[in-house]
Amino acid sequence: MKTCLLAFAAVAALMAGTGAASAQSTPAADYKPPRTAWGVPALDGVWTNASLTALQKIPAASAVTITEDERERLLAKNRYTLARADEAGVSKLDKESSDKLLADKNPARGYNTFWMEPGSDYARVGPDIRTAWVTSPSSGTIPYIPGKRPGFKVTYDGPEGRPVQERCVSYARLGPVLGNGMYNNNFQIVQTPTHLMINAEMIHEVRSIPIFKSQAEAKHGPQALRNFGGDSVAWHEGDTLVVETINVRQDQRPHITGTGKAVERFTRWKDDEILYQFRVEDPAIYSQPWSGEQVLRASKEQVYEYACHEGNYGMYGILAGARQLEADGREHPPEKPIFAGLDADE
Repeated sequence: MKTCLLAFAAVAALMAGTGAASAQSTPAADYKPPRTAWGVPALDGVWTNASLTALQKIPAASAVTITEDERERLLAKNRYTLARADEAGVSKLDKESSDKLLADKNPARGYNTFWMEPGSDYARVGPDIRTAWVTSPSSGTIPYIPGKRPGFKVTYDGPEGRPVQERCVSYARLGPVLGNGMYNNNFQIVQTPTHLMINAEMIHEVRSIPIFKSQAEAKHGPQALRNFGGDSVAWHEGDTLVVETINVRQDQRPHITGTGKAVERFTRWKDDEILYQFRVEDPAIYSQPWSGEQVLRASKEQVYEYACHEGNYGMYGILAGARQLEADGREHPPEKPIFAGLDADE
């Protein structure tokens, strides 16, 4: 009886913490996760969120959770599905074939599908087929206050004016909230009794998170130290590891401003899955808190070195092109704002 009450309490806490959990996305009461030598659920390993599911619901989807019939319809029109179909046969190199291939202006064509690994299906959280990670609001969209969405303009004056992901410095993928995209969707998790390390395959970026005995004992660092990935602290609530993050560098394109807060919950609910839930609060830019969940699946891959600058002439080409325009007396291309929370291929 005591075990049942503890399991019920853990599930109730999980649901209250995110505002998004459903009966389908709560751990089974009889599941016993593998544990570390010091007695907490083991999260170590390489995990992936590779999926056609995006953070927000796409307009083509009717809802966040869809039927099998709608899944088939969306799959047939998905840009990665279409790109794979186009490249399934032998390529023709004549101009007519090339013009036909490029006529749909598919942005995924910047890469051959050999280099893509976004996943081949929409994610399932329990039995639910999800078109978005955001589940609250039920629209599956982030509730920005009109005109308050943070962003910054890029320039062509020097490398410092380019986005941090273009400079191989940081990427929105590591979170909070954890993201996914065209490739590099693996995350390596390493635990010790005092820290959790999350190493993202994308740019090989790392979050090192101290683990405290309780929420009451968790202490954030100095406000003056603003890191990529933010200032995160963690503690256990039952079998769930809770991570609270504040003070994220704003040039990272984060989901929170300097006064916002993100809470992530990691629950080993199956041998080969971690239920990852998140809640974002920031009255400065959102009309309400928003939350959601992902499933991190055990990956058969390992996280290899991420070579970003080697052989990459993109930065040189961008800046050299700008200098040539200036020498010719022509203007730079229009500067478009880079908004918070976007992945590179959104």
